[in-house]
Amino acid sequence: MRVGGERAFVLHARPWRETSLLVELLSEHHGRIGVVARGVQGAKQQARRAALQPWQAIEFDAAQRGELWTLARWEAVDAAPRHAGDAALAGFYVHELLLRLLPRQDAVPEVFVRYAALREELAQVTPPTGAQPLAWTLRRFERDLLDALGLGLPWGETAEGDALDPAARYRIDPEHGAWRDRSHASDSLRGSALLALAEDRCPPAEELGELRRGLRAILAHHLGGKPLKAWSLMAEVARVGRSAPGAGERLVDPSE
Repeated sequence: MRVGGERAFVLHARPWRETSLLVELLSEHHGRIGVVARGVQGAKQQARRAALQPWQAIEFDAAQRGELWTLARWEAVDAAPRHAGDAALAGFYVHELLLRLLPRQDAVPEVFVRYAALREELAQVTPPTGAQPLAWTLRRFERDLLDALGLGLPWGETAEGDALDPAARYRIDPEHGAWRDRSHASDSLRGSALLALAEDRCPPAEELGELRRGLRAILAHHLGGKPLKAWSLMAEVARVGRSAPGAGERLVDPSE
């Protein structure tokens, strides 16, 4: 099968054999695909390699041979955002999450559209603009990704279909939803936090932390018990940052 003029975003690229790259793309009509870009190593190929870096939007022609596709032509269609600091670390997390959760060659148009929006949102949380907390940007993306893949939960109600009590606490069953937790366990969430997620409004910082733990538990369940490398990297960055002289109250884990 051959495709032409297909749009995609680059999720990951690594060297393959002597002169090629093995690239993971999020394509508009074919979902996540692995492609081979041949003859791109060497100083004279820098511009072609640059168009295959993470976050880059491209248009390409390719031929499918088995699971891997071979690129015949590709070109950048815009200037990829250059995220820095915590936003760059968040990008590493997002790409690993997509590579782990998205099946190959299974188009999910909602994910393609949502990823395009996330590129712009991460630029808005990068200083100096800081339009919205980075943690909230990630929580919204996680929620929307789960929903698009058919793994979402009834965020605004209990597993039994009852209205959430903002003052109550709940535990999340990854397959069914929220259950009232009268013991107030340490891993429970405020009803107000879940309602904020359902209503797409940014909650207070302490509730953002609860949503991070709740959504991470759901994602871990669907990842089959194999944690993301990004989670341990974020924890290590946070540990080092908090111990650094003058770190103060700076929040260095972008997922929190």
